[in-house]
Amino acid sequence: MWHWEANNAKGTIVLVHGAAEYHGRYGWLIEMFRAEGFHVLMDDLPGQGITTRKRGHIQSFDQYIDKVEEWVNEALQYQLPIFLLGHSMGGLIIIRTLMEKTIPVKAVILSSPCLGIKHHPPIFMNVLSCVLNKCVPSMAFHSHLDPRMATRNERRIEFDFNDSLLVEKVSVRWYRELVHAMKLAHKRPEKFKDVPLLVLQGGSDMIVEKFDVYRWFNAITNKEKTYKEFPRLFHDIFHEPEREEVFTTATTFIKSHL
Repeated sequence: MWHWEANNAKGTIVLVHGAAEYHGRYGWLIEMFRAEGFHVLMDDLPGQGITTRKRGHIQSFDQYIDKVEEWVNEALQYQLPIFLLGHSMGGLIIIRTLMEKTIPVKAVILSSPCLGIKHHPPIFMNVLSCVLNKCVPSMAFHSHLDPRMATRNERRIEFDFNDSLLVEKVSVRWYRELVHAMKLAHKRPEKFKDVPLLVLQGGSDMIVEKFDVYRWFNAITNKEKTYKEFPRLFHDIFHEPEREEVFTTATTFIKSHL
């Protein structure tokens, strides 16, 4: 696990990346948090980035949940308030973690959390995936995620098109586990930990269905929760041209809970 430490730190942020990506896409955000006086901890999720497990494949979504619990336990060494920030599938992982685990976090930020996908596979493909999940769960298919769907940042798009560490194929089991995790998040919203929450959502998201995000947000019973939508922004809000505005919103929220 990677640690980026700040001088005279006042808090620790545990970052959880999204599907297909890895820690290397968060360099700008990490340095911005360090400059504001926060340690940052981050690792690649199982099957992603430079992890040694089969790329794009998991046996169970619980692997992700266990990892986040492990990362938070490691963050405890600093004896500072811990904040969780998850993007896309990372946001969904945090939601499921806080539904199943008791972990000491001060507040949570979810960035375009994956609570519903914009483009579903055809019905016959969805049915076929259920069958294949039982027979050949590791069979992989191209995800068809286009970097141009994630951001309007041309430099980021160019990097992503040439980044060999981005996962292009995902297994049947991975897809079925993702779908199941989204269903569980919506089915039992009351299980989500009552922790201060900020949801940041791109209004022009072409990957995550923002209406599913808002539906979940309205269903949870947290005493303190805030939903902030950025109308023009695509999915990767921390990579968009307006990312400094997004960062300011996030840090203002974090500092208000120190």
